[in-house]
Amino acid sequence: MTMTRRGRLLLGLLLFPFAAAAQAPRITPAGDPSVQSDSIYRLAVDPRDHPDESAVFLLDDGVIVVEADGRESRTFRQVVQVLKQSAVEGLAEHSFSWSPDNEQFTLNWIRVVRPDGSVVSAGPAQQQESDVPAAMGAPVYANRKVLRVSLSGVAVGTIVDYSTTTVKTRAWVPGDFYQWWGVSTGLSVQRSRLIVDAPATEALRIKERNLNFARQTTRAGDRQVLTWATGGLKQVESEAYAADSNDIYMSVALSSPLTWGDIGRWYGGLAADRYALPPDLAARVRAMVSGARSARDTAAVVQRWVAQDIRYVSIALGIGGYQPRTPAEVVAAGFGDCKDKATLFVAALRLLGFDAVTVLASSSGGVDRALPSMEQFDHAIAYVSLPEGRVYTDLTVALLPFGLLPPALQGEFGLAVPARGAAEELTFPQETPADRLSLIELSGRLDADGRFHGAYAEEMTGSRQWELRDAFETPMDSAGRANFARRIAQGWFPGAKGDSLQTFSGLDLSEPARVSLAVQDGRALRRSGDNWILENPVGSIGKFTDAADALEAEPVRLFPIDAAKVFGPEENVIRVRIALPPGWRPQLPPSVHATSVFGEYWGTYAFADGTLEITRRIVGTRGIFPPSRLGDLVTWFRAMGEDDAPFILIDPAPAP
Repeated sequence: MTMTRRGRLLLGLLLFPFAAAAQAPRITPAGDPSVQSDSIYRLAVDPRDHPDESAVFLLDDGVIVVEADGRESRTFRQVVQVLKQSAVEGLAEHSFSWSPDNEQFTLNWIRVVRPDGSVVSAGPAQQQESDVPAAMGAPVYANRKVLRVSLSGVAVGTIVDYSTTTVKTRAWVPGDFYQWWGVSTGLSVQRSRLIVDAPATEALRIKERNLNFARQTTRAGDRQVLTWATGGLKQVESEAYAADSNDIYMSVALSSPLTWGDIGRWYGGLAADRYALPPDLAARVRAMVSGARSARDTAAVVQRWVAQDIRYVSIALGIGGYQPRTPAEVVAAGFGDCKDKATLFVAALRLLGFDAVTVLASSSGGVDRALPSMEQFDHAIAYVSLPEGRVYTDLTVALLPFGLLPPALQGEFGLAVPARGAAEELTFPQETPADRLSLIELSGRLDADGRFHGAYAEEMTGSRQWELRDAFETPMDSAGRANFARRIAQGWFPGAKGDSLQTFSGLDLSEPARVSLAVQDGRALRRSGDNWILENPVGSIGKFTDAADALEAEPVRLFPIDAAKVFGPEENVIRVRIALPPGWRPQLPPSVHATSVFGEYWGTYAFADGTLEITRRIVGTRGIFPPSRLGDLVTWFRAMGEDDAPFILIDPAPAP
């Protein structure tokens, strides 16, 4: 991606109880005067009291000093006790990175000690500083340094103690500041502290989530010091289908007083002169869309050109990580990053008379609307206004038709930066589960020897189609097509032959994402006395009974349940139709229909006019539900588990 991804500083807080100081401690490579190492080491735990943890934080500490112009200093210290061998490798190897364009990094110390304070190793056994190379497959050009450190002496019972300081010498957006701090770490934490030292006039935006302690604030002269200090935090174990938005994990997030309007004006100023097309490029764009029959067709032609013919290469070098290159530069080079591509798309459509706008976003979602900061964005897309309304497009995604967004962006926050006027806060549209359909159909007949002859077809719609398009982005040769058809056919019936494969070009966004082939001579039935046994082509989902048992066996539920993590907001249908020889009849399993707030399930078995029809359909949904609804999820899983028919008995026609 092209913009600096916001740092998730999963470090933590410090000594407790802690008397609030008038200013943040001035930490040097010699240490933090407010923390005594021997006191911290004496907090070492008895591993028997933590049987499910591989390590424990004795100290998780952060001291951040920020200035009104966005410059800052971040010092973090972690003191970790090793409880199990499984934690040794991870704690013996460390990697730290920073941007030399606007940051200075110092490893204050890193050592291995025993709980009594005796030193096992006083520093790295090996360290190396290097640049981050651009990968060949998906190149990301970023001016970043990495310090790799290997420690000796890390073993069960030892303590790893390290401290780093990163100084941001300038903020790309003047005054911009953003930090997210996880008080809860996933492990037990003996002592925890976060200190933020800022100008007294800086009206910091603060968002505290689920804290069971209060912050302390002191003022001295022209500075304010905010301190979050606690201790004795127990491990919070993860739970299945847990919602990210919950009332369990404690966190603190802060940003500067900037508004989203300020962010939009800053980016708009950087990009203001980047939307002009030179005459030759303008003529090329007009010629490109000359055959389009509607406004939507015109926009789709431009989208396909930018998404597919301009290669995606991430470029995050200095201010170039934020400022787009001109369309002429991008087209001449043949590649661009997300903001380059969005700018080219917008420029081309504005030339053609459309209202098109660049939109800032986070590629993984999760932007906190309450804390405006450019550091929450790492991506840029665009929208164009058409007669039917705004249509959004991510120009870095080459395999989704115009108007479809990747799932990670749907329902998320975006900041539109128009050519004129104020920036607009918006929410990206979401597909319904029915929009994201996966449909598989198998139909054919059985001969008297129990062999299947028929056809298979698979189709995906909405953003689900990326899965199929990716498989057919590059045309297969004859051997690849034969292998693909054989794998599909034999996935249904042993020994089946696959031929007459019909595919599509993954890059042709006008074609539906659909694959079909003939399935011949598959061994569908096997003998059992006087009867035949058909292995259920759609399988059994009796395993959901086991899943229900596992959920019921867990301790009291703490986390809310995210329905989207159960099946996802999508629809999956498998439909099988098999014509049986005259006079043959199946012994049908009972059909199952199970519905809940988490989704709906159908498992149906029918026989009519000599044809056995089996259908499995699952429709997932979205929604966050309280822990008290776990029983509903268990009940739904048990109801689904009733569709437990791995085999279907077939009665042959009686002998004449």
